[in-house]
Amino acid sequence: MCPGSGAGPHPVGHVVLRIAQVAPLVESVPPRLYGGTERVVAYLTDELVRQGHQVTLFATGDSITSARLVAAWPEALRFSGSGFDDLAPHIMMLEELASRADEFDVVHFHLAHLHFPMVQRLDAVHLTTLHGRLDIPELVPLYEMFSDMPLVSISDAQRIPLPRAGWIGTVHHGLPRALLDFHPEPGSYLAFLGRISPEKRVDRAIAIAIACGQRLRIAAKVDRADRAYFEREIRPLLDHPLIEFTGEIADAQKGEFLGHASALLFPIDWPEPFGMVMIEALACGVPVVAFRHGSVPEVIDDGVTGFIVESLEDAIAATRRVPTLDRCRCRAAFERRFDVGRMAADYLRLYEELVARRLDSGAA
Repeated sequence: MCPGSGAGPHPVGHVVLRIAQVAPLVESVPPRLYGGTERVVAYLTDELVRQGHQVTLFATGDSITSARLVAAWPEALRFSGSGFDDLAPHIMMLEELASRADEFDVVHFHLAHLHFPMVQRLDAVHLTTLHGRLDIPELVPLYEMFSDMPLVSISDAQRIPLPRAGWIGTVHHGLPRALLDFHPEPGSYLAFLGRISPEKRVDRAIAIAIACGQRLRIAAKVDRADRAYFEREIRPLLDHPLIEFTGEIADAQKGEFLGHASALLFPIDWPEPFGMVMIEALACGVPVVAFRHGSVPEVIDDGVTGFIVESLEDAIAATRRVPTLDRCRCRAAFERRFDVGRMAADYLRLYEELVARRLDSGAA
């Protein structure tokens, strides 16, 4: 264990809030396999409960939580096999929430913009964390129409395409300190963890590994939408003796997979809103070699917890320099910046500000 590591106390607010967390229904909370938004909701919800707040989670019935669970659908839509209309269960969940909105001091949505028309007509304190990419032309007029909607970004970079939206803060993701063990000794392979898609650029990871003569292990989900891309562009690259394709792995397998790697390769080619896998790697003490897109400069300290690169050639050179980095400093950066207690504290400040603003407007 690195000096100074440990659980450490987190501040507990004096005011107990009644908080609703509203999660997407495609995955459970937390997800069984791949899934970023629902995992963040799980960590945040459990930490708020630990700090003494009264939390109700609107999610699927197969979710596991320390909060009170309102099962809006029996199980994750991804696994239910019940049909193709993902919208219907979400509409029913929102109607259930609307009928109970007066039970909560704050309603925290994680549904992108699906709930905007409804919540605008509710007398409820609310905010929305946006978890996805926002560089989509159709979103500009939408978010201008709902410019008074209180929004939270997960990185400052994420909000750049929508400068006139109703931003009230940026909250970087956080993980429980005990979730992933620190691995002080460098591993024997490079790791790629996440999803196979054109913007994630696993082809770059393969090229980097081969150029460096290092083994690459790929643990990644292949969505239905990306299956043709995988078969056409990626599968032929997997025959190289240095490349091992593991497929999608569960949350419980991440610690061993990442912890025994020498570095995480994050060769993205899109405006990444956050990149949860980067802080999962840092929690294990694993440096990250990442391309400079989206949130990367906000997460990685260049030359300390990894290397931020501009090209494939830069990435190859940086990967060869990974042994010069201190894995203890990676873990320390995680504990200092990406702990779940810090994330919960950031959200609690926003909750309290919104509640206070409502009380002030009522008094006026």
